[in-house]
Amino acid sequence: MKVGIVGLPNAGKSTLFNALTQGGADTAPYGFTTIEPNVAIAAVPDERLTTLADTLDASARVPATIEFNDIAGLVRGASEGEGLGNQFLAAIRETDAICHVVRCHGEPNVPHPDGRIDPIADIETIEAELLLADLEQVGRRLERVTKKAKSGDPEAIADRDWLTAVEAALGAGEPVRSIPPPAAAPGAARSLGALTSAPVLYVANVEEGAVEVPAEVAAHAERAGAVAIAVSARIEEELAELDPPEAAEMRAELGIEASGLERLVRAAYELLDLITFFTADRETEAWARSLRRGSSAADAAEAIHTDLRRDFVRAEVIGWRDLVDAASWAAARERALLRTEGRDYVVADGDVVLVKT
Repeated sequence: MKVGIVGLPNAGKSTLFNALTQGGADTAPYGFTTIEPNVAIAAVPDERLTTLADTLDASARVPATIEFNDIAGLVRGASEGEGLGNQFLAAIRETDAICHVVRCHGEPNVPHPDGRIDPIADIETIEAELLLADLEQVGRRLERVTKKAKSGDPEAIADRDWLTAVEAALGAGEPVRSIPPPAAAPGAARSLGALTSAPVLYVANVEEGAVEVPAEVAAHAERAGAVAIAVSARIEEELAELDPPEAAEMRAELGIEASGLERLVRAAYELLDLITFFTADRETEAWARSLRRGSSAADAAEAIHTDLRRDFVRAEVIGWRDLVDAASWAAARERALLRTEGRDYVVADGDVVLVKT
């Protein structure tokens, strides 16, 4: 899972990136500190994996991961190449979701590019640039697809009709994700590669001590069908430098229920409708893996290794808590807790899956 961290210059993107990943990105109180996107892989916190690995005496534990891309700050006119616009827009296309950092604090030592603190205006600046860039791209693609549709090709016709609807939506200020891609042209959305097709997670970069998303940001996220969380990027960066017990104690004092990484990962999983399943055995590695909700056992097999889908015969499945309570695979079998499932079985969050080939 790749998440692109975006926002205006000085919104706190790189500070948040460092807090989440300890990636060491440069931060400074001036615009365009980030030139090339910073990339780091963070482990997804999940106590279930630790419990499973300890119970089964696994030789190693391998968490699910999330890739964060700290992308250069966007400014008004980016869709026409202003600032680092072209570079910024190209980097966003490579991500599965957008983490939009919105400045909601008034720290006087960090200048705002427009000289004022207005979270909604900042959101609208970024979203307008993404819409404009998509509108230009849709226009170019629509011209090519319309020519192809004249041949009577059904897929091209479906693609053309979808692009026409998308163009109208963008013109009305609606993102590409608001228009479902056509079943008759399954590759249409992928071929377009629209910036506003990715789901959005708003991160309100709040003052120290604040724990709630400002009302206006929460309302905007709700209207957009998006998710919003509140994080003080500066505090999270400081906490990330402490030993875990010290960080937990300070979070408790500040009234912060979990680390920024944990809260952002939870929100990202909700946004992308992901679940976690596990593979584990004695004296082998215990793994946590991400999967789209509603995916099958065959999909889970492919997530483990591409060849496993082809060679899939059956899967042995047990809930992680049942396996922990049984304390071993042998005991779980004796208690008849293991289920044999076929390739179409829908994997549930927390399932431990052993694929048989």
